[in-house]
Amino acid sequence: MTLDQTQFRPASAHPARGAVTDTMDPAGPQVWEDMTVEVALSVMTAARTGHLAVCDEDGLRTGLVTRAGLTAVRDGSGYTDRIRLRDIADVIGPSHHR
Repeated sequence: MTLDQTQFRPASAHPARGAVTDTMDPAGPQVWEDMTVEVALSVMTAARTGHLAVCDEDGLRTGLVTRAGLTAVRDGSGYTDRIRLRDIADVIGPSHHR
């Protein structure tokens, strides 16, 4: 999957989903749970950040994922390029605002 095929969506693109950026602490890029680990790492690199807010299909923040957490998953023995963020809930840190 290339970056132009990702589901990276700024909050302003979906005003009906709620103001996700208003609940982020600290503010940063957001991604959806259906994004693959590899694409999330690419988004993180492009955004020059060490974390991403993870949102559900309704645009509600469900957690926070870090570069270290994603890298650990990617480097694990059971990793495949089909693993999505929703598949690694144990790596996604809790959201401060659910």
